[in-house]
Amino acid sequence: MATPDTPEDADAAKALRARLEALRAEHQQLDEAIRRIATHPSEDELMIRRMKKRKLLVKDDIRAIEQMLDPDPNEYA
Repeated sequence: MATPDTPEDADAAKALRARLEALRAEHQQLDEAIRRIATHPSEDELMIRRMKKRKLLVKDDIRAIEQMLDPDPNEYA
């Protein structure tokens, strides 16, 4: 999706980029929250595991969107 052919393609790329930024922000927030909670050993281990699982799911979504926006990032390298 390097150069959109139609306005719909441009809108789709814009929407994907917005979703990508939201996912990156969520991933960062989860990372920070996990670090904060992990510094207090009395905190809930189940919560930490759930947050780590969500973080992995967000990372998978980020990779999928990046792949949609640039299917072969090394094509022009």
